Amino acid sequence: MELEPRRYEVDGRAFTGYLADGSGGRRVPGVLVAHEGAGLNEHIFRRTRELAELGFVAFALDLFGLAEFALEPAKAIVKELRADRAALRRRARVALEVLTSHPTVDRRRLAAVGFCFGGTAVLELARDGAELAAVVGFHPGLDTPTPADACAIRGKVLVCVGEQDPIVDAAQRTAFLAEMREGGVDAQLIVYSGAGHSFTNPLIDAWKFPGFAYHALADRRSWQAMRNLLDEVLG
Repeated sequence: MELEPRRYEVDGRAFTGYLADGSGGRRVPGVLVAHEGAGLNEHIFRRTRELAELGFVAFALDLFGLAEFALEPAKAIVKELRADRAALRRRARVALEVLTSHPTVDRRRLAAVGFCFGGTAVLELARDGAELAAVVGFHPGLDTPTPADACAIRGKVLVCVGEQDPIVDAAQRTAFLAEMREGGVDAQLIVYSGAGHSFTNPLIDAWKFPGFAYHALADRRSWQAMRNLLDEVLG
């Protein structure tokens, strides 16, 4: 499945995302894909292709706007966007507009899927009231400075986390479920025993970050959970 670059601007800054068209010329759902702190890499490209192979138009957004990925600049951008959720939401919003501008995307059937920091991004996009039928976060950051915004979430939410995640602990999971409940959101939170952070990414082990590791079983199960939700809400 070919990935086509799509260039766009947010707040005067240039970004490049990648689109995979699995529509076959038919009107189909669109799925936004948000990358982790490691940026747009083969893991995200593979996920985008896999979503297109399911019959969707999938668009891998760019949160960083870097010509080439480098860890330190990426870490600085993540820190900046975590502190400025409005800017994070704008970057996700414009990327969603790029996706919905594709001629075969059915604007009534949209979803967003994010990994790690990308999971944070799609959750913030949902809290911003974006017209998403489903939002899926794989090992995402769950905290937000504006939990009351959960009432603006329009679709169903699925979050998949590792029980041994050093970043998202049990207290954060409990707070997130409370946020969803108080916002009246149809939400699922699945916890995978034995899994840590970034459990969906086979490339993560090379980074040797404590508590970050690929977990094949949790990866397969969480991807199937996502497919079940997308089948339910996108048809």
